[in-house]
Amino acid sequence: MALKKISIGGIIVLGIGAIAFLTNPGEQKYQEYAHASIQTKLKDEVCTQAGKDLNPWLEGQCHILITTASPYLAEIVNQQTQRHNFLLFSIYQADLSLPSPIPKYRLQTLGILGNFYIYQAKKL
Repeated sequence: MALKKISIGGIIVLGIGAIAFLTNPGEQKYQEYAHASIQTKLKDEVCTQAGKDLNPWLEGQCHILITTASPYLAEIVNQQTQRHNFLLFSIYQADLSLPSPIPKYRLQTLGILGNFYIYQAKKL
C-alpha cells in the first residue's frame, strides 16, 4: 500500500516536471513580454509624471515618443538580458539602461509554465 502511494506520488511529480519542462518559456517569448511591459510602464509612469510635473501636453508627446522608439526599446531588452535556464523554469536578469531622464532598472523575472513573474524591479 505504501509503495503504491509512493509510485503515484512519483508519477505526479514526474508529470508536473514534464509539464514545467515543456512550457518553460524561451528567450523570444521573454523579449516580447519584457518589451510590452516596459512600454506600458514607461507610458503609465514616466509620461504621466511628465504631464503632471511639466505640462499635460508632454504626456501625449511622451506616448508618441515611446511608441516611435519601440524598436530601440526592443533592442535594448535583447542586448541587456541574460537568461539562466534551469530546464523546468528560467530566470531572466536585465539591467536596463535607457536614455535620460528614464532611470536605470535591474529586473529579475521568473519564467515558468508559460508565464512570467517579475519578482524584483530595483531602480539603480
